[in-house]
Amino acid sequence: MPLYVISGGPGAGKTTLLTALQQVGFGTADEVSRQLIREQVALGTDQVPWRNLAGFAELALARMVAQHQAASQANRTTFFDRGIPDVIGYMLVAGLSVPPAYYTAAATHPYASPVLLAPPWAEIYVNDAERWQTFGEAQALYHALRRTYQDLGFTVLDLPKVPVVERVAFVRKVVAT
Repeated sequence: MPLYVISGGPGAGKTTLLTALQQVGFGTADEVSRQLIREQVALGTDQVPWRNLAGFAELALARMVAQHQAASQANRTTFFDRGIPDVIGYMLVAGLSVPPAYYTAAATHPYASPVLLAPPWAEIYVNDAERWQTFGEAQALYHALRRTYQDLGFTVLDLPKVPVVERVAFVRKVVAT
């Protein structure tokens, strides 16, 4: 069964959409980064994106590979709240060099195309304990993620800025074709 990515900058409605897709019966995979940030803050480490993005990226990559492997065994259409290429995009926008292992992981743990990208949406953007970026930074990340997925050969399709029920209908139509 296909594994799809819903990506985009922070605060664009990805998690809300994933929750709605789960409620209508699709498999979903939670965003690894938010989980890791909560864990690393609780442990008091510096392995958080605003202190040590390279170290955080290593943790995220390992967790995302495991998440992909588990979903591959589930035999159902699954939507991921971010994919392995997101880690590459975040590193690139931060000006970090990306080790070859990240590209290898992206190639050996494939997702279906198109990748669904949530565009920046100022009207719903809010900060929280795990979302520390400004709206401007969220916009820059969106553009970096678009380029990253395209450079890796994915078709990228923007999600419409509509209520979640309409986004679910849009996604269902896309994956049915």
